[in-house]
Amino acid sequence: MAWDEWEQLKAQAFERHTTHTQINSVRGEGGYAEPSGSGGGTGTLKHKGGPWTQAAGTADGLQTSTISAKVDLRRAHDGTVGGLAGLSSLGALTSVLTSWDERLGRVREECSSLEPKLRQVAVELAEVDAEVGARAKAVAVPGTRRSE
Repeated sequence: MAWDEWEQLKAQAFERHTTHTQINSVRGEGGYAEPSGSGGGTGTLKHKGGPWTQAAGTADGLQTSTISAKVDLRRAHDGTVGGLAGLSSLGALTSVLTSWDERLGRVREECSSLEPKLRQVAVELAEVDAEVGARAKAVAVPGTRRSE
């Protein structure tokens, strides 16, 4: 498919479908959420650090498992050099081993870099949630139990 044809298809799709925001089935005029926030929402947007902490744990687990995989991969190739000496498949097998060794190394490095960042996001967002919650509780709203 040519680039121009792709751009034309995207433009046609855009014309057919305008983008609207809909949050938790809150509907305003026209069936979509009101941009002003007057769509009747309950005001219960909350954040939890759990998903970020879980993602950090997953990154840590992947880091550990890639180390194990590299060890297993090398162990599986032990002795092949002597047993396949002179065969053309030895070169291909060595190339595959090197390629996977490098790939697993890059995955381990990425997970090693990502894990502390994900943990930090969980900490920072939890702090923001606590600060915003404290500020929100300090606001006097007429007609509620807190400010009556």
